[in-house]
Amino acid sequence: VLEELMKVSNKLNSPLRIMGSAALDMAYIASGRADAYFKRDLNYWDIAAGIILVKESGGFISDYSGKNNFVNNKNIIASNNNANHELIEILDKK
Repeated sequence: VLEELMKVSNKLNSPLRIMGSAALDMAYIASGRADAYFKRDLNYWDIAAGIILVKESGGFISDYSGKNNFVNNKNIIASNNNANHELIEILDKK
């Protein structure tokens, strides 16, 4: 997890922020307060409300490989812009 945070952090001009709640982080994406969220080892009940919010606001939801298998893979990328493709490129590498 720390390795992933470092990979993403090295590509940003602004700091990473983790609020502690997947649903809250995803609500921030839907409202435009944040650009992207990514996390491993989440259960569906942790992200279900956030998925609806992000999708209804026109955002993108995928797993780390860019597919819609985030429930089974237990990893998610949520984004309100083109950051989704960039995060997939960074995080999909093993």
